[in-house]
Amino acid sequence: MKYTAKYSQLVMPDNINVIGTLFGGQMISWMDLAAAKVTYRFLKGTGSNGAVTRAIEKVEFKEPVYKGEWVNFESTVVKTGKSSFQVLVEAYAEGREHDKRLACTAIITMVAVVKNESGEYEKLEHGIVCD
Repeated sequence: MKYTAKYSQLVMPDNINVIGTLFGGQMISWMDLAAAKVTYRFLKGTGSNGAVTRAIEKVEFKEPVYKGEWVNFESTVVKTGKSSFQVLVEAYAEGREHDKRLACTAIITMVAVVKNESGEYEKLEHGIVCD
């Protein structure tokens, strides 16, 4: 089964850096949220309480994003381990003055967790294998 999700954000004035483009840290934060959305779908029925971000890798800023544009995220689970899984996040920007374009990509590794009897979170083997 293929696990995917979409998520969108509007770039507002407080998201802009000193050169007038989307602040890179804001883009990464939104990409983490996009990964969280597909994670929610991926872990349904596993007994997990959720997942935590383990690593954000291979971030590549490809095109600038400007105030007033939409950033549309497409997230796909691309690899699974015992408790972890990797999510490819692609961010597409679009606005009145620019056509849809791939603005940023990243691979985000998530780890499924469950709360144990002492109230602490620990890794959970999710048991899902991607095709």
